[in-house]
Amino acid sequence: MTEYLTTMISQVRWVDLLDITIIAFAIYKILKFIQETRAAQLLKGLIVLLIATVLSDVLKLYTVNWLLDGLLKVGGIALIVIFQPEIRRGLQHLGRGRVFSRQSSEINGETTDYLTENMMNALRYLSRNKVGALIILERETVLGDIIESGTYLNADITKEILINIFYSGAPLHDGAAIIRGDKIVAAGCVLPLTSNNNLSSELGTRHRAGIGVTEISDAIAVIVSEETGAMSVATNGNISRFMDATAMEKIIRSVFMNEDDSRGFFFKPLFDRMRGKING
Repeated sequence: MTEYLTTMISQVRWVDLLDITIIAFAIYKILKFIQETRAAQLLKGLIVLLIATVLSDVLKLYTVNWLLDGLLKVGGIALIVIFQPEIRRGLQHLGRGRVFSRQSSEINGETTDYLTENMMNALRYLSRNKVGALIILERETVLGDIIESGTYLNADITKEILINIFYSGAPLHDGAAIIRGDKIVAAGCVLPLTSNNNLSSELGTRHRAGIGVTEISDAIAVIVSEETGAMSVATNGNISRFMDATAMEKIIRSVFMNEDDSRGFFFKPLFDRMRGKING
């Protein structure tokens, strides 16, 4: 037995170890990516189906095995259809790697202060007067399709313009405003709603749209509730509600400064502190 194991080990090449490591890492990243999504639940169902197929073969349940085997053969196409949103999100996430990232416009410190101050003044006003708002801060993922769904503005980021966009009765107040660099590119934009069914029932369409756009991009969604005036921020499919002005200002400033938070180094500690308020 010892000689057999020694022979097997001696036949293992370094490329075999590299091959196994790459596959293990890929499986780990895939499982981590689909965690807490509907894909995770479907994956559990698929595992149960595979186990049932093996058991039916061992127990000689020919009819059951034939049926399950047939389901597995056509299941590949079905999985592509079912997992389409997750596959798209995964490819977009891969495309946001440094190799494919676009060059963001440079905003100096003085301009950052000006933009942050104007946006925070607008948010405070909207929150205080319970005016619903949805502002999307574009980062590396270009939101061209979403911008085309609204009205092109290319306006400066000022307190007055932001308030007028979302003021009740204004033509563009129901949609989202998209900010790219130091400009409000468009307003009245239509966003995809989140596919997450585990969110709190308190979250309305505005919050679900804000979460939805962060599921398909690396954008930051800033949301003001029309009912309570509470400020929220969404990123990577998660939402943190009841944000105070200080925390919100840090997030907005980091986006304008184009800080490297693509792996969540900035936002993870914030969301960890707000864990009790996420999705609830």
